[in-house]
Amino acid sequence: MNAFTKRGEIAGPAGLLSVAVDTTTDVPERGLAVICHPHPLQGGTMDNKVVTTVARGLMQRGWRVVRFDYRGVRDSQGAWDEGRGEVDDALAVIATHRAAGEPLVLGGFSFGGFVALSAATKLSEAERPRNLVLVAPSTVKHVAPPATTAAADTLLIHGEADDVVPLSASLDWARPQAVPVVVVPGAGHFFHGQLPLLKSLVLRNFADR
Repeated sequence: MNAFTKRGEIAGPAGLLSVAVDTTTDVPERGLAVICHPHPLQGGTMDNKVVTTVARGLMQRGWRVVRFDYRGVRDSQGAWDEGRGEVDDALAVIATHRAAGEPLVLGGFSFGGFVALSAATKLSEAERPRNLVLVAPSTVKHVAPPATTAAADTLLIHGEADDVVPLSASLDWARPQAVPVVVVPGAGHFFHGQLPLLKSLVLRNFADR
């Protein structure tokens, strides 16, 4: 696969944010995907293996994928803001990289799932994402809002043996919205040994989109 990653910086609400743009020349481009990383105080960065796995799957389906480090993470300026500013960082990334009217996929892993869901609610109805991709979203320590997409357009993947965010938390969040939950048997929070399967689930979900 002819894949390319371009790293750089954009202006964020609290200073410069480090970003990485993943693209491929193998398939026609479908739009923009922005993927949010896990909790920065627990070592989360845009290079987290789950985040990059989701990014590669979306890239192979033709999406231009942007990953980024929240404020205060590595070279991104600013400081941890307990989730509030991190949502604003995601919105700044979307605003900078999205062309007018361009289709958007918004996703995240763990704390990043909370950030993605929260950012989606702050976009106007016309700007909201076409699809959400959530991997073990944080719905216990954070009050995650409902999805802004239809149930069929929300991909929620959770490991059966997750000891960080219990599977029951994703089921409780998804149940009122009738959002399907894809359960990976035996997988923990970080999908050790299951990353190829995680990627295949993303590829399958976006095969005909």
